[in-house]
Amino acid sequence: MRRGCTARNAGFVYSFGMPLTPYGLKEWSLMTLGAVVLAVPCVYLHWWWPLGLIIVVWMALVSFFRDPIRSIPKNLKPGDMLSPADGVISAVERVDTHECVEAGKPAVIIRIFLSVLNVHVNRAPFDGEVTALRYCPGKFLNAQTAESARVNECNFITVRISSGETIGIRQVSGMIARRIVCPLKVGDRLIRGKKFGMIKFGSTTELILPHPNDVEVFVKIGDKVRGGKTILASLALTPASPQRILETRTHATSVDR
Repeated sequence: MRRGCTARNAGFVYSFGMPLTPYGLKEWSLMTLGAVVLAVPCVYLHWWWPLGLIIVVWMALVSFFRDPIRSIPKNLKPGDMLSPADGVISAVERVDTHECVEAGKPAVIIRIFLSVLNVHVNRAPFDGEVTALRYCPGKFLNAQTAESARVNECNFITVRISSGETIGIRQVSGMIARRIVCPLKVGDRLIRGKKFGMIKFGSTTELILPHPNDVEVFVKIGDKVRGGKTILASLALTPASPQRILETRTHATSVDR
């Protein structure tokens, strides 16, 4: 997993009209070089059908790294949480406790499955400050299975929001996806809808919210969502008290350790 970069909104490069994410610069550069090497003799020998096949395959592979330009929806409510990824909702579940929220408190997890056909750039669901990051090595099971969410390689991102509460984002690798890209570091600011990383070639992304009784979920299993566009849920926000902020910072420090 790549770390150590600042949290900036990634730029993009156009290829045949497609904006491509620089998170995949190495991959789509090698794909392009390979396609050119194969295409040159096809042109020289007038092998037009093989040339056409090379172009189609190249476009299919490179399109995985597409990075569409998006603006967040208008008239968002203060607690609206945007989807951190494109894909299909695979689970909405409540847990008794979760490391990304206040210690010992319940949480609701909204899980998104990303196929190889989806855009894989991750986007921030809400404004906030990154307070903890934790990478967990693991297996590379098919991301469509329930077990993969528990045992696959993953990366936890804990974010403190304006109310003093913390929310979480978890990037989970799949059977094909074997690289999580997360250029964030503790102290970075996330802006709702802005890009912060990606998971390559099929994966899962989770949004973890505190206080399930105060969360209104707008999606269900099977719903298609778009990162930075679809409102997954709304969290009832309350003004942050100094004590709440202090407790949140203390918890974030313990998670970092």
